[in-house]
Amino acid sequence: MKTNRIVFGLVSAVLAFSSVSCAKKSADTIKIGSIGPLSGAVAVYGVEARDGSLLAVEEINAAGGINGKMLQLIEEDDEGDPAKTVSAFKKLTVQDGCKIIIGSLTSGCTKAITDQSQAAKVIQMAPAATAENITIDDNGKTIPYVFRACFIDPFQGTVGGKFAAENLKAKNAAVIYDIGNDYSVGLTDNFVAEFTKNGGKIVAKESYSTGEKDFNAQITKIKNQNPDVVYIPDYYATVALIAKQLRAQGINTPIVGADGWDGLTENAGNEVLNGFYSNHYAADSTDPAVVKYVNNFKAKFNREPTSFAALAYDSVYMLKDAILKAGTDSDSAKIRDALEANEGDYVTGHLKFDAKHNPIKSAVMVELVNDDKGGLKVTYKTTVNP
Repeated sequence: MKTNRIVFGLVSAVLAFSSVSCAKKSADTIKIGSIGPLSGAVAVYGVEARDGSLLAVEEINAAGGINGKMLQLIEEDDEGDPAKTVSAFKKLTVQDGCKIIIGSLTSGCTKAITDQSQAAKVIQMAPAATAENITIDDNGKTIPYVFRACFIDPFQGTVGGKFAAENLKAKNAAVIYDIGNDYSVGLTDNFVAEFTKNGGKIVAKESYSTGEKDFNAQITKIKNQNPDVVYIPDYYATVALIAKQLRAQGINTPIVGADGWDGLTENAGNEVLNGFYSNHYAADSTDPAVVKYVNNFKAKFNREPTSFAALAYDSVYMLKDAILKAGTDSDSAKIRDALEANEGDYVTGHLKFDAKHNPIKSAVMVELVNDDKGGLKVTYKTTVNP
């Protein structure tokens, strides 16, 4: 009996020590949930954002963490499916106990969890969801716990329209867009408004449905109108298909788009040359902060980071700054207040939030050109301020 009591006592002591160690480990860690498409049709976006977040977390932890606490990034793949975004959110917040979420990447997936973020008082930072309604509810009121690192579609569409009219000197524009995609529709509306405001004329406006692969009927109509520029506001995989079919029909005019084009350098060929798109930063910038970030990213991942990586990287650093200013990593209301008041210089520019939790910052226009190996690369073209 005495031996059994000794053994039981030792086991109890080990269990008690283990419990204390686990509690201490949990208390010394700030969990950040990451949701994005790590597989599926827009996996480039999710992988880039995940890697940008990982780089930021590693840098912050190497510098001592936040008030001595280490960051832990917990990743979930939503495959670009809003229903899976909701499941990922529940897992991260309920099972993992995350009070901060970075994600998702596309506007539809991001919007799918904004109500849940608000109800649970979970800070949600959307790196790249550009649809106007992400941070506001159906009544146009700001959702207190939801922020974003990217500019919004009205601004981005306006940038594209202004660039086409002023920089490309286009007089007649055609638009081909996805009628079932809020991102594509929002960009189209604002491009059209700005282009016509600058004296241009929309000579063709052709739509298609999500998932279509053959655009030749729409392109034939566009060709008959002889436009100076074609605006294609969609994601990289669809843009590559449309561009190839445009060029095959002999339409060699400039093509213009938005940040959804990120990923074309790895998923398209020379059909996208003479192509320009609005973006959140330019990797070939000479700004010291950008140079340092790009070099560090290349050293770790052996590739140049897209804007999705940069936006997610900035998201982590904005959250770090807010936690430091709030003096807490557990009080969501205080972190929210600190984010609202935050202003600083990040990789994607000087940033502060407006009343709707949208960042006030400039956009860049970039061009797709050949690199020295015959592939594609993106180069800086011009900056457009808000």
